[in-house]
Amino acid sequence: MNLYEALPLGTGAGYWFCLIIIGVLLDWWLGDPRWLPHPIVLMGKTIGFLNKKLNRGKHKKAKGFVLLFLVLGLTSGILFFIQILLYQVHIALYLLFNLYLIMTSLAAKTLSVEVEKVKNGLMSGNLQEARTKVGYLVGRDTSGLSGKEIIRATVETTAENTIDGVLAPLFYLFLGLLFPVTWLNPGILVMLYKATNTMDSMVGYIQEPYKDFGYAAAKFDDLLNFIPARIGSIFMLLSGIALGFNIKEGYRIYKRDRTRHKSPNSGHPESVVAGLLGIQLGGNNQYFGEVLEKPTIGDPTTEMVPFDIRETISIMYGSEILVVILSIIIAFIIFSL
Repeated sequence: MNLYEALPLGTGAGYWFCLIIIGVLLDWWLGDPRWLPHPIVLMGKTIGFLNKKLNRGKHKKAKGFVLLFLVLGLTSGILFFIQILLYQVHIALYLLFNLYLIMTSLAAKTLSVEVEKVKNGLMSGNLQEARTKVGYLVGRDTSGLSGKEIIRATVETTAENTIDGVLAPLFYLFLGLLFPVTWLNPGILVMLYKATNTMDSMVGYIQEPYKDFGYAAAKFDDLLNFIPARIGSIFMLLSGIALGFNIKEGYRIYKRDRTRHKSPNSGHPESVVAGLLGIQLGGNNQYFGEVLEKPTIGDPTTEMVPFDIRETISIMYGSEILVVILSIIIAFIIFSL
């Protein structure tokens, strides 16, 4: 039996599982190399173009649903066409393309590098540089943030992106193992998640001009993150044990404050981090010239310091490692049976 006969289009779950684990390792090692085209960049340009064309006039909420369906339809259709084409040319190209999709769907290394730049700016006393760097990571106005507010913004976005950029993509990659021989394979499923997440980050605001237009993207992103945010937060808590944090305090704050956020999902990872680090997150932020009032999360047991940024990254990596280890154990048991 040759390789083509052994490896049908879509591949078996075992092949996909190996690709996922290799993709995680490559993300830890390489992150997102600048020389490598990134699918999220193309998604962002497409969303930006459609936003200019659709986000005007009347019926903005309906047009927002059009945006959602167009982006998801284009993403799945184009990727599946490329998969079929590469499979017909050579199976190695097909496997490499899917490995590329997996690797670019994960953002652990990139996130850690970018938030370290914020921490370094704070540590060197260059407040303006820290404001600029954190401005690349968050949607709020960062021009007038104090040092403590910069730390808070960075810790919050790192906690949220532990779900959005790491654990949720892993969830959808592993979920895709249930559909290994259909168009809804892990590579396409995780890219549909990333497309939704990108739409939410670009248009999913409650301020104008996105209030109605971004409604569909924001709600669908909330739906897709509902399960990953809750499962992922448990893994974040468990990583606190290995990292030596106060797990009891982490769980106490998580149980008390996980719903104290305007987002149905963001409060889960933020409350875990706040509890484990003994700091207080949340509070008011400014978006597009409007002050958005948010409840606080956690207790100010300790004063926030730049090192809290690195500790949050440790929680991110710790939770991802736990997910990978557990998945390998489960895979070993299933394949053994």
